[in-house]
Amino acid sequence: MSRLPDLQQLKQALVQHYKWLRQYGCNDSHSGNASFRWHDDVWVTPTGCCADTLTTDDLVLCHIDGQCGDKASLDAPLHIAVYQKNDQARALFHSHGPYTVAMTMKQKSFTPIDFEGQYYFPEVPVIHINYAQYVELAPAAVAQTLQDYKVTVVSGHGVYACADTINLAYKWTCSLELSAKTAWIAKQI
Repeated sequence: MSRLPDLQQLKQALVQHYKWLRQYGCNDSHSGNASFRWHDDVWVTPTGCCADTLTTDDLVLCHIDGQCGDKASLDAPLHIAVYQKNDQARALFHSHGPYTVAMTMKQKSFTPIDFEGQYYFPEVPVIHINYAQYVELAPAAVAQTLQDYKVTVVSGHGVYACADTINLAYKWTCSLELSAKTAWIAKQI
């Protein structure tokens, strides 16, 4: 019988996976954000945090009812909206993978050309939101899209990936970036 991870293990996993997004080029030092749901609590990275120095004590407690803790990421309401719309979601990552962002700038969707990408993501929807309206419109748009897809992209901004575990949300993020990189390379040939 496997034991479910406790709160501290989930916090440690979120911090480690968020650091890996930075280490492997899916985020710069202070970009992106991540969260996990623990019962009715949502633990999210703080606004403007540095992935290289983030600790479990830095994570900010929010609530599924929409309450955001002080210093929570600007995207905390978006994370909460995803959890409200998708009971199965337990982790959400937002990243700025350069190949994904580049390959989706003017597209309505992205279709991977590689085998794994097609297997995981037959279609990746791209949401177009005017920069000035991002904070207002992104939570509902991303939450609605992630009800039916593992990942979505906000054009010119980045990827949102949700899953039932931290590791799987991280995998979707990295898999999409590799698919976008493969598509980019293939265009150069």
